[in-house]
Amino acid sequence: MQKYLDLFGFNNEIDYKTEVLAGITVSLALIPEAVAFAMIAGLSPLTGLYAAFMMGLVTSIIGGRPGMISGATGAVAVVLVALAVSHGPEYIFAAVVLAGLIQVGAGMLKLGKLMRLVPHPVIFGFVNGLAVIIFMSQLDQFKTPSGDWMTGQSLYVLLGLVILTMAIIWGLPKFSKKIPASLVAILTIFAIVVVFGIETKTVGDIASIQGGFPPFHIPQIPFTWEAFMTILPYSAIMAGVGLIESLLTLNIIDEITETRGNGNKEAVAQGTANIFSGFFSGMGGCAMIGQSLINVSSGARTRISGVVAAVMLLVFIMFGSGMIELLPMAALTGLMIMVAIGTFEWASLKTFTRMPNSDIFVMVMVTLVTAVLHNLALAVLIGVIIAALVFAWDNAKRIRARKHIDEDGIKHYEIYGPLFFGSVTVFNSKFDVLNDPDEIIIDFEESRVVDMSAIEALNKITERYNKVGKTVHLKHLSKDCRKMLQNADAIIDVNVMEDPTYKLALDKV
Repeated sequence: MQKYLDLFGFNNEIDYKTEVLAGITVSLALIPEAVAFAMIAGLSPLTGLYAAFMMGLVTSIIGGRPGMISGATGAVAVVLVALAVSHGPEYIFAAVVLAGLIQVGAGMLKLGKLMRLVPHPVIFGFVNGLAVIIFMSQLDQFKTPSGDWMTGQSLYVLLGLVILTMAIIWGLPKFSKKIPASLVAILTIFAIVVVFGIETKTVGDIASIQGGFPPFHIPQIPFTWEAFMTILPYSAIMAGVGLIESLLTLNIIDEITETRGNGNKEAVAQGTANIFSGFFSGMGGCAMIGQSLINVSSGARTRISGVVAAVMLLVFIMFGSGMIELLPMAALTGLMIMVAIGTFEWASLKTFTRMPNSDIFVMVMVTLVTAVLHNLALAVLIGVIIAALVFAWDNAKRIRARKHIDEDGIKHYEIYGPLFFGSVTVFNSKFDVLNDPDEIIIDFEESRVVDMSAIEALNKITERYNKVGKTVHLKHLSKDCRKMLQNADAIIDVNVMEDPTYKLALDKV
């Protein structure tokens, strides 16, 4: 029993009122987004709502980041569009289940730690791009059903309500933080619209959210290799996009709350949630940065708020759809615009004159790809590749060689800086084969032999000296470097000088 109490943090000092109210606020904000994302994928609105319930409930209970909210997302919806058009919802459900299995496998293999390889400029760009996406998505609320921009009184009414919502969210915390400002704003705008009989767009104008408990449903697709290969590409992309967005969101919430989540545990939770979602008529999803920020900005810090949000969402679907459909979209639009403003890393703009040009370039590229293409996986991949190339280029230029001849007439090359594929050319240029004495020592006390390109470079330099009758010795190689040379012994020939006085430094993880 104790472990279950610990799971929800009941043994800690918790503001239960804050947790519950934050959960209710999140549940209200989830509804229009879940509906919209389902419609993007060409699915029933209830498909998005069921996904939000399943994803939110499972990840809140077993996820690696308390306070983080998961549900149906635009990133996943975009991936599913083509499959929905070509094969229909049954293939969607199957693809979601398979994506979940892939994510569980990634978590079991502890691939969540790969997020450590994502540079900070990439995270900045990703977050800024998401902020732009959230903001731009809200502009659709200012359009008529025909797609034209609103004009006249309807526009002014909507705009006024949106601004009032934003003002409440911005101003209320300056006076009191006992009740989440977002919830107060939504209820205030709702009361104003009802009391004064203001005609404005509501949640019900988008779609009906009335439904029952998510039905258990085994995807009705042929159990064949062809069907598997049809859904596999979509599942793989969905799994990758979902993990990237979820783990980046985890990192962002970590920074805000000054705590640390578990990436591998979150990957398993995301996968498990997608499996449940696929079997309970949901479209699948991942962590939602907007709702997660609403949650933590409302003061939530435990799993309780996420569970409350999921349960309340189900209650609204089953029993309160009529009331929820009356909520003004203006209130939810104002809330999401404030989320976008809060999400944007304004501090990143101040660093333009202080950051290296390469970091600025990476950040801007990731922001543009995220905002324009809505392809989060591609944005992060491009950012990581560019950052890796810049890192490799910088390190390639750092390899140096100190040279001296000892009393025995042996020339020493003391190498410092990493020897890898990028620095091989510079390394080779350091040696004067023709004019060097008959014996030389290449000292790696301040260097590391990193890859096969480096080993081949050592082999080549040894061959060059051997051709002119001179001998090369390698000294002070670390343990891992020696092992790499031993493994490559069949294809290269180098002399490693034994140095019993040298103490090998072992890496401690």
